[in-house]
Parts: sequence; structure tokens; C-alpha cells
Amino acid sequence: MEAPEERAGEEEPPGSGEEELPGPDSGEEELPGPDSGEEELLVPDSGEEPPGPESGEELPESGEEPPGPDSGEEPPGPGSGEELPESGEEPPGPESGEEPPAFQYTSDPVAGPGAEMDPSEVTIQGCECQGALCCPGVCACLPHGDNYCERRLLSAQKPVLECNVLCRCGESCANRETQRGQQWQLQVCPVPGKGWGVRTLESIASGRYVCEYVGEILGAEEARRRIRAQHPGASNYIIAVREHLHSGHTLHTYVDPTYKGNIGRFLNHSCQPNLVMVPVRTHSMVPRLALFAARDIQAGEELCYDYSGMAFNIIPESGHQPGKEEDTSRHRKKCLCGTAPCTGYLPYDATLYTAT
Repeated sequence: MEAPEERAGEEEPPGSGEEELPGPDSGEEELPGPDSGEEELLVPDSGEEPPGPESGEELPESGEEPPGPDSGEEPPGPGSGEELPESGEEPPGPESGEEPPAFQYTSDPVAGPGAEMDPSEVTIQGCECQGALCCPGVCACLPHGDNYCERRLLSAQKPVLECNVLCRCGESCANRETQRGQQWQLQVCPVPGKGWGVRTLESIASGRYVCEYVGEILGAEEARRRIRAQHPGASNYIIAVREHLHSGHTLHTYVDPTYKGNIGRFLNHSCQPNLVMVPVRTHSMVPRLALFAARDIQAGEELCYDYSGMAFNIIPESGHQPGKEEDTSRHRKKCLCGTAPCTGYLPYDATLYTAT
């Protein structure tokens, strides 16, 4: 949730075996299967999330203007579960009154420069199940067994395919968990030493869906261009997901919420996280980066996930290991999670800094 290629760190999609689903044009698409064992999320040592009031960090100079009001996207409405200041903008900075960088709110991934697929297009056929109950062995969307039980994720180690808009089952089907939207009261807040972060205002049970990491879906070259254009001290939001299939193929997905995103962009890294990122597919082969509670979380806790995706995923020996490429010292940033197993540095993927 390698995973988000290292936010330009790393997380690997749960499960890497091979599964084939018929595509809309009669071709066959390959989905990660249960035996591949690898999902890598990568986040280049970008520093801990959004720049804080003392960091003096600026948005990466990507050559693109943040989307304007004519884009057609609207900010979160009432009942979205995301708490923003009464002004409708981000909360003020910790002490200086400074605000986080402006961005355009979107609850769904959007196609960005170089994207091979538009995430809004329906490219996966639905099931023929009747009623609200889809069962393994019968439902085409459950090839590896149930994904959820009492609204809790059963395993982060296998690929998750949910029922979609083409399925004949009803919207009350239990296999549509991430499509129900954010269910918890979350708050963007200042975090000592880190700048901005996200905390939950209510307790969340282990396995429950929390939120999604939403942004622009980029092509590999555009992701590298944006990374290389960043100021050395700037925060990086780009996350790369590598899904290793049983067939030996690797699926790459690059998500950048720098200019278009949701509350997920404010989540900090932790070497002992309370969230796990899992690529979930609904109607498109482009995965949605869903974050689930890795344990019971108490009200008031800061929400964090492992940018590398290694905390809860099994990475094959041949899989990409973040931070192992040549001399990466100039890109490395200190990890401020403060946990016992802290590695000292944020996950890092040098491949996003080099030309191909």
C-alpha cells in the first residue's frame, strides 16, 4: 500500500499471485493473485508529510499551476467525515498561524499527465449475483474468498477486488466497503516536530476502513519529472505502488496528491504504524490506495502508515528494497516517528530520482 513507490518510499500491494478477469473489450486483464506476496509502497525520503510552520518548505516546482475553481471538483460536503476549518480551508499552523499548502480537494483519483488509464473508466466486469449477499465460489468478485467480515478487512496479504457499478448485487453488498466513503471523524492537526498530521476523534476497530490516499494518477516519466523538480527540502507526496504478479510481471501505479487530493496527503510515516495501505480495485484496473486500521486505534491517536509498505507486507527476495540503491544520502531524510523499531530515515526509492 512495493507500495506507493516510496512516497517516493515504498509499499507493496497485498498479494502478488495471478488472477485474470475478463476486461470490457473481451481481452483479459491480470490482477495480482494471492501467491505473489508482494505489494510495495514507495515514498522517497520526503520528510514527514506536509511542511510544518517551521520547515520553510514549499510545494515542488512541477511547472503546473494548482487546479483552479473551474476544474469542476468540489470540496468535501457535510457528512464527509473530514474536518476542515470553518473557513473551508486547512487548519491554521501550530504557532505561527501559517496554513498548509493549498490543494484542490477530490474524493476520487483523477487521471494526470502520462496516466495509461483513466481511473474513472469502468474496465472490470461485474458479478451476476442476486440480492445483497455475494459468496466465494459463486461471486466473480471474490476469487480468493471473502474480503471482509463484519466490515473488517480479513487479510492485507491478498488482493482485494470489490463489487462495482456493473455488478447485479445491491449497494448493501458487504463487498463494497471502501465505496461507502469515510466513516470516521478525522482531523488535520499540527504534530510537534513534524508539521501537520491526521488524528482520529473517535476509536477505530482493527481491520476497519479508515480513508484513501487520493491524488492524480501519473505516468512513470511524469512522476520522475516532478520528483526531480522538487527543491531538496520540499515535502514529497508522490507515492508509487508496485504489484508483483505471479506471472513475473509488475504493475506500477504512481499517485500524487500535491495539487489534487484528500485528507490522506497529511498522513505521516511511522516505522510502527497503526494503518496499513492496501490496493483495492472496484470498477477499474487502477487500484485505489485504501488505508485500514492495523490494530485497535483509540480516539485522539495520530494516524500513520509505513511509507515503504514493508510493515505488513511480505516482499520477495527479488523484490525492490527501498533505500538500497547506490549513494542516496543527499535525498535521505530523518524519520521522526519516535517508535522503538524506528530505522532512523524515511523510506526512499532512488529510481524516482533517476532518468530511465
